[in-house]
Amino acid sequence: MGQGGGPRRVQAYDGELGAAVARAQQGDEAAFAVAYRLVQPGLLGYVRGLVGDDAEDVASDAWLEISRDLGRFKGDGAGFRGWSATIARHRALDHLRRQKVRPRPTALEQDVLDLPGPQSTHDQALESISTEYALDLVRGLPRDQAEAVLLRVVVGLDGPAAARVLGKRPGAVRTAAYRGLKRLARQLGVEAEGKGVTEDGSRTLGEST
Repeated sequence: MGQGGGPRRVQAYDGELGAAVARAQQGDEAAFAVAYRLVQPGLLGYVRGLVGDDAEDVASDAWLEISRDLGRFKGDGAGFRGWSATIARHRALDHLRRQKVRPRPTALEQDVLDLPGPQSTHDQALESISTEYALDLVRGLPRDQAEAVLLRVVVGLDGPAAARVLGKRPGAVRTAAYRGLKRLARQLGVEAEGKGVTEDGSRTLGEST
């Protein structure tokens, strides 16, 4: 489960997150607050990549649904991150449909970009750029690549979990994340061989377009 391309910093808390979710399902409000604190930064970054300045409102709606349906969730900490990202994505797409605009990446907050992590290619790519530059770069990615990058790097999901959120095959999401990160890294002038992102898939992927 722990092979994903997301920041190991996020995944390191999955044990604590899983325990907090289990307690929250038994009615422990303090435990739900712990789960919120662990998940919210990445979730908000992902939503902001879809809806921009309305991210706080959309994320709040998502957390209302998460809290309401918490009893139906079954899984561990990593599973909860994927489940909550799925709910947030649905709320974001509903919001965009109401606005009659197409989903597109609009921004990444600097506090999300500054999340500490191992110095792999994607971390260097995201942590070495300003909010304004990130805005331009992510806007320049095709939407499938942008969402894959956000889910893998910002939310910290592994390939199969990101694929479940997006309703796509893991290979397609892995390819999209690889191409998106390779493009970002090329624009930033850092070497991109997909470390921690493509794993076994990197050898079979074509050049990014």
